Amino acid sequence: MHGRASASGPDRGGRDRGGPGTATLGPAEPAASRATFRPRTPYLTKTVTEILFYHMQRQPLEKVLPNLVERSLERQWRAAIQAATEERLQALDDHLWTYSDDSFLPHGTDRDADAATQPVVLTLRDGNPNAASIRFLVEGADLPPDAGGYERICILFDGTDQDALLRAREQWREAKDGGHAVAYWQQDESGRWQKKA
Repeated sequence: MHGRASASGPDRGGRDRGGPGTATLGPAEPAASRATFRPRTPYLTKTVTEILFYHMQRQPLEKVLPNLVERSLERQWRAAIQAATEERLQALDDHLWTYSDDSFLPHGTDRDADAATQPVVLTLRDGNPNAASIRFLVEGADLPPDAGGYERICILFDGTDQDALLRAREQWREAKDGGHAVAYWQQDESGRWQKKA
């Protein structure tokens, strides 16, 4: 994929002015090795989390999300993906198995008996069933109450949808008000991710 979004994103301390709709959000990488995935240590609670906003205009969620999740697994981070509707959750569940001819993302849902051991878990609810270090929010899913317990949260939104853009702006303000380190990434004409704020 050209111009993949990076789950590693920008360094802490980057500029956070602006917000969704005024700039851009960032890329991902090749399929991660399926080795060991380091669960987040439950008793270590962060107070500041990196919250990255990905303004999708040139590629759909189905292209951007798998690459970001791959990048996360390469960092040995477990991931949680939160959708807002059952339809989207089911579609992502199917897509993560088949999005590439030569790769797939091992995952489950929070309804599975072995959810706690899965490197990637899909959910519609709050909570962190697999002790994930990174959480992806799609469809305008709410920031989790335990946002400070993650290394990173990625908010992916469709920049061509006015409602999604307004929702992202609300979440930007919420994240800043919560004292988190926010950054905004957007794709340029070539599909590369550029940090705008």
